Amino acid sequence: MTFFSTIEPAWVASGFGVGTLVGMTGVGGGSLMTPLLVLLFGVHPATAVGTDLLYAALTKTAGMAVHGVNRTVDWAVTGMLAAGSIPATALTLWILSHVQASMGASAKVIAAVLGVMLIVTSAALLGRRWLRALIERRRRPADAAAPRRAALATMALGAVLGVVVSISSVGAGAIGMTALLMLHAHRPIARLVGADIAHAVPLTLIAGLGHWMIGSVDFALLGTLLIGSVPGVVIGSLIGPRLPESVLRTVLAVILALVGVKLLAS
Repeated sequence: MTFFSTIEPAWVASGFGVGTLVGMTGVGGGSLMTPLLVLLFGVHPATAVGTDLLYAALTKTAGMAVHGVNRTVDWAVTGMLAAGSIPATALTLWILSHVQASMGASAKVIAAVLGVMLIVTSAALLGRRWLRALIERRRRPADAAAPRRAALATMALGAVLGVVVSISSVGAGAIGMTALLMLHAHRPIARLVGADIAHAVPLTLIAGLGHWMIGSVDFALLGTLLIGSVPGVVIGSLIGPRLPESVLRTVLAVILALVGVKLLAS
């Protein structure tokens, strides 16, 4: 009874709206939910990030399960990413737990990182078609040294994602996928998508649990958002294939860029 008394219709509606966009485009969970909580509802940036990380972990678990059943996960790539991201996430959370002592400074740092990551995500979305064309042209058998270089670069990518996702909850989707397409151009794209989603689950779960331990997760807010997002994802997944992907991604990219600029200016 206590939980239901805390339900805010506006939070449910926000969860539904973001869930629908995620279902239609595959992107937008952390990119939209965190800034929405900060700018529209006045949630502290640290709490918005921590809550959204657990939100992402729960919603992406279903996506990982589907890819796993369909055998469209490149587990080798997932392991490379995790080898870099897990230590980086742990270190970042340790630093954040000390920064939390100064909540004002913490809010400014998180908002700034979030704003930059939204703009970078917007650019990644807008350039995805060009990137796919470039990758198709350069697909060829890898030379003998390429696998080692790609493995090291993928671990480095994982470390970068561990830092930025722990601070802003943004980056594991569009940015991570864009980099993977460049690093592993010879691998099937579908399996890279599965690897990106599979890696996002432990990354967001560990980061979210870390935020919970330092007191920056609102479970009432999390539950309310999920009430709206679950049906939203289902509906978005049904109507998404009927809409032009280029239009959806362009609209989403523009929204992310504007929100990113707003956060940097605030």
